[in-house]
Amino acid sequence: MKAASADIDYRRAFQDAPVGQAIASNRVITACNKAFAEIFGGKPNEFTGTTFERLYPSQTHFESAGVRVGPLLAKEKVFSDDRVMRRLDGELFWVHVRGFTYTPKDPHRNTLWVFTELSSRQPKKVTIGGSLTPRERDIAALLIEGKTGKEAALSLGISPRTVDIYKTRLLRKYSVTNTPDLVQRLLTG
Repeated sequence: MKAASADIDYRRAFQDAPVGQAIASNRVITACNKAFAEIFGGKPNEFTGTTFERLYPSQTHFESAGVRVGPLLAKEKVFSDDRVMRRLDGELFWVHVRGFTYTPKDPHRNTLWVFTELSSRQPKKVTIGGSLTPRERDIAALLIEGKTGKEAALSLGISPRTVDIYKTRLLRKYSVTNTPDLVQRLLTG
């Protein structure tokens, strides 16, 4: 018995996909789906025609990511990493990003990007220059926002001493000796 072939509406499949997706041309979003808009705290039409820049912690991070990712896309056609990004309301958070270029000779010209939020709701470990636990990601994100150890503890409902323990682990993992250097390493991956 032959299975009936289903007509697939690929535009609808793109819009309803359970992971955030964005199509870009020269780092300008030309289309994105509902999941992408939800991850970044907006509606799809709020992103179309804008650059990814406003979704990075700073313009410097946006520019350095482009310089770093372009050659990797040109060589491999694909790129993947975990990074801190910014929602439209300014909140910083971790995402897993996977990208593909259709034009390796001009790697940013035509790309497809997939975003998966990495939050404390997900119990798995994530590789970010080493394995980070969900609690380490939570603390790292708050440090990136500029929170002190006490402010991070208050936000997470844990003791400042617990934050200090996790911060010390992060300092060791990234081979740095102070919070500003740690934040820089976390943001540059």
